[in-house]
Amino acid sequence: MTKNRIPTLLACASAALLAACTSAPGTGPSALPSPGPRGGVCNAAPAQSFQGQSATASVIEQARVASGAAMARVLHPKQATTREFNNERLNLLVDGNGRITALHCG
Repeated sequence: MTKNRIPTLLACASAALLAACTSAPGTGPSALPSPGPRGGVCNAAPAQSFQGQSATASVIEQARVASGAAMARVLHPKQATTREFNNERLNLLVDGNGRITALHCG
């Protein structure tokens, strides 16, 4: 292979990679529904009204937004969990029927 062909091959390979990264209109990340406000530091007090409700995706997201948390996790009975404290996370404890029994930050 000659030295003159290497830049051409690199340019073609780069163009092929870029083309593979594009998506058709109406698909890709811009087509996904917005996850809502990103949030930050959790305050569980405004989310306490969700206690007793079923832990559906919609309810979990509403509780997360109400608390101002950046993320939420559902903790099931006897589920193994990590013990690190994260002040941007809302924890929703649920019973065996999937009903929220408690909400706290961490």
